[in-house]
Amino acid sequence: MLKQLEGSQGVAQAVALCRPDVVCAYPISPQTHIVENLGLLCRKGVLADCEYINVESEFAAMSVAIGASVAGGRAYTATASQGLLYMAEAIYNAGGLGLPVVMTVANRAIGAPINIWNDHSDSMSQRDCGWIQLFAENNQEACDLHIQAFRIAEEMSIPVMVCMDGFVLTHAFEEMDIPDQASVDAFLPPYRPRQQLDPDHPYSIGAMVGPEAFTEVRWLAERRMQEAIPVIEKTQGLFHEMFGRNSGGLFSTYRMEDAEAAVLVMGALAGTVKDAVDEMREDGARIGVVVLKSFRPFPFRALREALMSVQSVLVMERMVSAGGAGAVSLEVMKALKGLPVRQSTLIAGLGGRAVTRAALKPYFARALAGTLEEEEIFLDLDEELVRRQLEREKASRHIGPVAEALNRHVNERKLARGEEI
Repeated sequence: MLKQLEGSQGVAQAVALCRPDVVCAYPISPQTHIVENLGLLCRKGVLADCEYINVESEFAAMSVAIGASVAGGRAYTATASQGLLYMAEAIYNAGGLGLPVVMTVANRAIGAPINIWNDHSDSMSQRDCGWIQLFAENNQEACDLHIQAFRIAEEMSIPVMVCMDGFVLTHAFEEMDIPDQASVDAFLPPYRPRQQLDPDHPYSIGAMVGPEAFTEVRWLAERRMQEAIPVIEKTQGLFHEMFGRNSGGLFSTYRMEDAEAAVLVMGALAGTVKDAVDEMREDGARIGVVVLKSFRPFPFRALREALMSVQSVLVMERMVSAGGAGAVSLEVMKALKGLPVRQSTLIAGLGGRAVTRAALKPYFARALAGTLEEEEIFLDLDEELVRRQLEREKASRHIGPVAEALNRHVNERKLARGEEI
């Protein structure tokens, strides 16, 4: 049914259609509206036979989800930013134990300094935790991915993060097609856990493992993650067959049929990138877009095949790995190893900074022309702001916190222009 909904409301309704047994709720912007709406659905009886648990922290939320899962329940929670970091120990436990918990991550920057706006630094910080990570391009896809996520998680016994851009998607009102309960029931079978605490058949879940078997445990976890790649593709195919939408999968392509250069992007920024590419196509530029949906597991082989015919690829990053390249760029580099494809990285939209078509198109043109440098480029970097700070640091050792110093300079410029602070 078509509905005009806030993204968070749409996700809450999609999760409710999956009939979770336990929802663990702790508020942190920008995911709060999701668990609030699930609580409302529970109170109204729309989501029946579900235990809605208000917990005292994000760590508790994931711990309760783990307990619910090993007890044989379908478990769900949501978080963002610092909340994701606070539950990190429990996240690794869920991944290591192979528990099919599903969690929404409403992507938001990580402090310090404090920033509540969108980038991908939170979920990318947990890229090694043993969870599948699926990224939504828009709110319809966010809804669809949650329905697919429960099926993937339970078939593979691997937890799944569905990542959607905070505020950009979670708080945006769009038309969404919310399926009916019968259709979701037909797509998502009842939960049959691979491992479950049972007094009649006792065994330990979470036992200590020594050096003689720990490597093998990790090898099997890696193998299971690789085996999830065809399951993600198969699930997308079944979803398309039943609901008529090509949501999810490993990645999607746009105007790549004759492309000489490609832009690789994740999340809601894909819409702006596609618009910029459309404008360049009108001028004859042969450029296309690859929208990565599955960051974990990373589709190395399939992505290599998709990009092997282009001359250059520009990887868009919504995070910074301090002291190293962007996380997505490193994986693309591995996928393209040995191919004559130039690769560049454009870091954009950090902490919610606006990304415009006008700002992107010159870099896309340079990628197409092969004149873009290989080192990371920060889109719309305020060079004056950086220069002032570097001069300040050179002149004095005691400069105070960098963030506060930059804020002062920003306010000085506003006052000089007669703007309000």
